[in-house]
Amino acid sequence: MTKIDLKNLTIKKAHEALKKGDFTSVQLTQAYLDEIKLKNKDINAYLEVYDNALVYAEMADKKIQDAIKAKKDFSSLLGIPCGIKDNILVKGHIASASSKILENYHATYDATVIQKLQQEGAVFIGRLNMDEFAMGGSTENSAYGVTKNPYDLSRVAGGSSGGSAAAVAMQGALFTLGSDTGGSIRQPASFCGVVGLKPTYGAVSRYGVMAMGSSLDQIGPIANTVGDCEIVFNAIKGKDIKDGTTISENTYPSKLVGKKKPIIGVPRDFLKGDGIDKEVLKSFNESLESFRSKGYEIKDIALPNISYSLMVYYVLMPAEVSSNMARFDGVKYGLHKDGANVIEDYFETRRAGFGREVIRRILLGTYVLSSGYYDAYYNRANAVRQMITNDFLKAFEGVDIIATPTAPSTAFKIGEKTADPVAMYLEDIFTVTANLTGLPAISIPCGLTEKEGKKLPIGLQLTTRHGAEQTLFSAGKDFLNEK
Repeated sequence: MTKIDLKNLTIKKAHEALKKGDFTSVQLTQAYLDEIKLKNKDINAYLEVYDNALVYAEMADKKIQDAIKAKKDFSSLLGIPCGIKDNILVKGHIASASSKILENYHATYDATVIQKLQQEGAVFIGRLNMDEFAMGGSTENSAYGVTKNPYDLSRVAGGSSGGSAAAVAMQGALFTLGSDTGGSIRQPASFCGVVGLKPTYGAVSRYGVMAMGSSLDQIGPIANTVGDCEIVFNAIKGKDIKDGTTISENTYPSKLVGKKKPIIGVPRDFLKGDGIDKEVLKSFNESLESFRSKGYEIKDIALPNISYSLMVYYVLMPAEVSSNMARFDGVKYGLHKDGANVIEDYFETRRAGFGREVIRRILLGTYVLSSGYYDAYYNRANAVRQMITNDFLKAFEGVDIIATPTAPSTAFKIGEKTADPVAMYLEDIFTVTANLTGLPAISIPCGLTEKEGKKLPIGLQLTTRHGAEQTLFSAGKDFLNEK
């Protein structure tokens, strides 16, 4: 067998190779395991490599052989190795959400997305590093060390799904799953030069995923290509009786304003801020020209209330965090510390188990939900959230896609923003809107820029109507010249 070219491999190519017998799932999985062994000690994308990964692969090979003998096609994901973010439950394996409070917690059941991937025959390689309980934009908040950017080890991989993006970028998996509450799939995908999809709110079940912000969270894929993200999304989407927020494919009517190709809207006023890197803006404008040259119409649009989105997000999200983190009390599962009484048990456990960023967000959220402040902050933020959503829905009467950079900068240095939470929060400026509105958005690589002798990726974000992921896939594939 010739060496497998992991750098240029896609799910589609791997599927064809498995069908032809060019290599087996065991050989493919071993190739990824070898790559992880080589690179993970420096990058720290994987917190754990499953010792039964090759067993999954052997089972997949048997199914492939049975299908070939019966002259039947088989799932595109059968035998395909993948990594799973550490806040998604895989039965029998540790799921710590990169927190000390769940250091030795073993999942007692599979998340719905895991069940769906198992039905497809995907091979689980291991669990991936993240910001603790998905709180952060750099994976520096992990209790188990920062994930480094494969393009430059002195820089962050992004967050909170930093391990998921870095694993794909370092050829440590063909695809991974992440979760996205305010940009946690798209921003690390941008920083690591890969593709990341945040689906429509409710498109993918969150049963078996540790909640951070329940009205904002969504699971999605990270992969090398738009086509790969599409394959994974189609496998994990759908209604689930265990998650009341899930939607069916018919929930939102399909619509396209553009006659031949989607019309792309650009919120120009929003791109005039000081915080956007010149190279990012240059790459963004070149991307628009590339779309124009392919026959897309580009229109300037107004989103009057978009400038409030970050403020709204950082009121609503901590409030939901405060509520969701209450379950980690040292009684039901995870870490337990003894105090003088039950209340002291709670305090000691949470003090020892939670990191600084988690504590910061719990305190902030508890404050905005407290008596006397609930109306002033939480209710008002919800009202502005609806105004922002209405702005987007109105814009979609005249355009099909809204384009912005994914992040205002390329990957920053490790430690550069840890002392300034506000600077870190500003990283979410372009991504939080998709979570506040529930709209689907994708980050695709759109160029490289050189900093200190290293080439760093830049991401382009495309957002579309509820339930219209297909519009993102077709435009993204067209932009990247994917067949």
